[in-house]
Parts: sequence; structure tokens; C-alpha cells
Amino acid sequence: MKKILFIFILATIFSCKEKSSTKNTEKQLVKKEFVWEGANIYFLLTDRFNNGDTSNDINFERTQKTGKLRGFEGGDIKGITQKIKEGYFTKLGINAIWMTPIVEQIHGGTDEGTGLSYGFHGYWAKDWTKIDPNFGTKEDLKELVAIAHKNGIRVLLDAVINHTGPATEKDPVWPSDWVRTGPQCTYESYEHTISCTLVKNLPDIKTESNKAVELPAQLVGKWKAEGRYEQEIKELDAFFTRTGHPRAPRFYIMKWLTDYITEFGIDGYRVDTVKHTEEFVWQEFKQECDLAFADYKKNNPEKMMDENNFYLVGEVYNYTISDGKSFDLGGKKINYFDNAFNSLINFELKWNVKQLTESAVFHKYDSLLNTNLKGYGILNYMTSHDDGEPFDKQRTMPYRAATMLLLTSGTSQVYYGDESSRDLTIAGTVGDATLRSFMNWDEIKNKKNTQKVLNHWQKLGQFRANHMAVGAGKHQVISEENGLIFSRVRNDDKIIAGINLTKGNKEINVSSLFKNGDKLNDFYANQIVEVKDGKVTVNSEYDLVLLELK
Repeated sequence: MKKILFIFILATIFSCKEKSSTKNTEKQLVKKEFVWEGANIYFLLTDRFNNGDTSNDINFERTQKTGKLRGFEGGDIKGITQKIKEGYFTKLGINAIWMTPIVEQIHGGTDEGTGLSYGFHGYWAKDWTKIDPNFGTKEDLKELVAIAHKNGIRVLLDAVINHTGPATEKDPVWPSDWVRTGPQCTYESYEHTISCTLVKNLPDIKTESNKAVELPAQLVGKWKAEGRYEQEIKELDAFFTRTGHPRAPRFYIMKWLTDYITEFGIDGYRVDTVKHTEEFVWQEFKQECDLAFADYKKNNPEKMMDENNFYLVGEVYNYTISDGKSFDLGGKKINYFDNAFNSLINFELKWNVKQLTESAVFHKYDSLLNTNLKGYGILNYMTSHDDGEPFDKQRTMPYRAATMLLLTSGTSQVYYGDESSRDLTIAGTVGDATLRSFMNWDEIKNKKNTQKVLNHWQKLGQFRANHMAVGAGKHQVISEENGLIFSRVRNDDKIIAGINLTKGNKEINVSSLFKNGDKLNDFYANQIVEVKDGKVTVNSEYDLVLLELK
């Protein structure tokens, strides 16, 4: 996981609308290392990011009136690829994209008390073996992965093994040897978090079972109607012969999910509802993912970006970095890291930033990642798709959100629209729908304040992407007088950053990392300074500096 990739990229800082609005100019080509522990991941809802193909907006007669923002809105794989080609992600310093699930969703809709909903979010699978036509085609996904890799961007898909989609008139419930339809989880114990349905009418896969089961009749009929039954059966036979696994429900799904690795060369999975499934399932899943990735690399050496291993990041809801490697689930301590996940989503950062000083946050994360969690990682976020208490729901602190997310140790997750202050308070929505509006491209194009916010995220994001030391280096405080100045060091990669500084002239002691005569670049202000008497003087209109060796 920690092997190194050196690639060349062109780092450019500019405002979204007018290049003249920032002083930054083209940088020299620089060598860059990549490790997942320091990555900058962009998380988007496939249906809500960008519509690149209006011809696929309606499928399976999903035309009933839904609750506000609970139907398909047109976003698709081609729309994401379009933005990669335009350089949107590169300018934002993104080196990995996590997309919500793209497998075929239930054809009908259901009402969970929030209005009629369709599976626009991707978490209501009907057929794991096919891409939902609302999202695109296999050819679209192949192009996305190829274009992303060409631009130094890795691709994460989203894996669901815990449940199928809800049953509707168009979507029969799966057989009883595949799923349970009750009881509903109470979350008061280990058993009542795992052997139960998350909500009413969300059939729970019997992941604990080792009993061989036949394919659901509705899936067999579907495959035959699509003319691919024989091929799917042939592949399943080969999988179970190779692995020796029983034909139990979880192993069918693992086969279907790992096909996206061997066929498309994706770089990782974000895994949904981890704590609602037995922990041994994830160890088995990791083994199959690693084998599939090794097979893909062997067969496609020219397509590999680097020597990193397949990346698995888990969603253990309410896991925090303070839990270390031991998560308390109903009184049972569970280690989800060893032999399973490289990283877990950290639900704590937003609270830490509100409750602690910046220095205390940086110290906490550096300390824990270099002790209890050494060798593993965490994925930090400020906003997400199902967290009703984001750091800045009113979008009044977009600069602080960016600074703390992107300068805190660990992997960073930029939720689509964080960088453009996309509205999180949509009138008429119920529940998490308010967090899932369509990307605000018009505001990026037309509002100067939005462009200014975006420029801040771009500068910090590019600096983080250029220096793995920011997210995966050793943190050291240099000074806490007149702001916070600190260094990050990872092998030969070393930077000094300062936040909450005085605008105008800023004298910074850099003697701990740099010698007299060294030329440093303040990446934020695009200003070259020379080290004299162990110090540099930066004269800029900003209260933030990002110093790197020129």
C-alpha cells in the first residue's frame, strides 16, 4: 500500500471564471508520490453530479412523482468523465473519485416515510451484474477509468453486500434462503445490529449463512431475457470451482463485485453498512478483491498507475479516530482493520474542528495515526450524503472547512459541492435528501463569491496532492505566536504551512527544514522567497501560507 508512484503533472492555480483573478501561473513539472493515507478523494452521487447523456435519463418507467429530490435527476458516468476531461478534478487537487453504486437498481419506487423514492442513490440493488442504464453502460465505465487514470486519478466504486433493494410491485423479494425480511434492527446489541433489516422493507442478505442456494428465479429470468444467462452461469461455476467457497449468498455477491475489478480495473471500494454485516465477511471480501486486482495487474500491466494494493475503506457508522482499531458494537469490541480494511471513514473530524483549537486537532490526528493506527488510515470529511449534521450546513465557513479538512492528517474526502458551497438546506426536502441536490454548476460559472471559495479549495487541494507529507507526513509545530505555523515531513517531501497569520508581511522561521539560500515557493500566494538567517518573509494579502522547496 505504501509503494510509490512518480508521475508528472502540471499544477496550475486559477479562478474558475477568470484566469486573471489570481496571480498564480503555471508551475514546473514536479515528481509526485501517491499513498492512500494522504489521498484527496472526491465523493459524489453519480446521479447528482453532471448529466453527460440526456438520452438515458428515464428507464424502466421510473416516472411517478417522487418526494423532493428523491427521483433520478440525470447525472451519469459520462457526466463525470466530461468533468475529468475538462480538468475540474485536477484543478481541485483530486487524486481519487468515489462514486455511489452504479449497479442496476430496483425498477419500482417505495415510500419510507419521506415520499416516493427511486434508487437514484445506488444503494438499492436489483442486479449486481449490470450497470443501471440511468448511470450508463460498461463502455462508459471503461472510458471513465481510462480517462481518470490518464489524468492521475484513481476510481473507487461503492460496494453493498448487506442488503438488496426494497421489494416493490416490479421487484419481487429475493428467496428466503437469500434474505430475511425481519426483524427490524433495534441497534441495542451486536445481534440486533447485524441479523436484522436496517429499515422496514430493506431485505437483509443472510451473510452469516454457508448454505448453498440457487439463484433467485427473477434473476435467472432476467438474465435469460437479456441473453446472457449461459455466460453468467459459466462465470459463477468458474468462480466457485476456483475458490472452493460454498454457493452461499455472500459469495455470489463478492463474485459480482470483484468482476468490476477484473473487467474495468477500478482501484478500490468504499464499502457500505460494514457494521451491519459479520466482520469475517470483510476479511473474505478483501481476499477476493486482492486476488482480482492482482489478476487485473498481471493481465493489464500497461494500464496500472502504480504498485499500490487494492484500497478498501469501510463505512462503520459512527466510527471515530478516537476508537483506534477497536470499535464497540453492542458491547463487543471489533477490529475492522486487520486483514480487512485499509481505512475507515472517520465521523469525528467535524466535531473536533468545532470543539478544539487547530493545533489540538493537528496534534491529535498526527499522534493517533502514528501510534494506535500506524500502518492504516482514516477518511476525514466535513459533509457527507447521510450525515444530517455536517460541519457547515449553512455554508457560512467554507474557507475554514477547506483549511481544516485538507490540512489535517489522514485521507480527505471532499463531498461534491463542498468546494462550491452547494446548498444543504433545500426547502421541501425530508431527511437526507437536502444533502443530495444537483451540483451547482451555474453558481460556479456565474457567482464571483462561489469562484473565490472554489479557488481556495483548489489551492489547498493541489498543494495536498503535490505533497503526500500533508496528509501522510509527520506533524511538528514550529510556532503558535500570531497564528499557527507547522511542518509536515514524509521522507524527502517536506513542507511548512501557516494558518491564521497576519495579512501583509509575515516572517516565518523555516530553519528546522530549510537552509539559508534555499528558494521556497508560497503555493497559496504564488510567491518565491529566499531563506535568510533561517527565515523567510512572505508579503501577501492572505492569512495562510503553503511553503514548498522551489
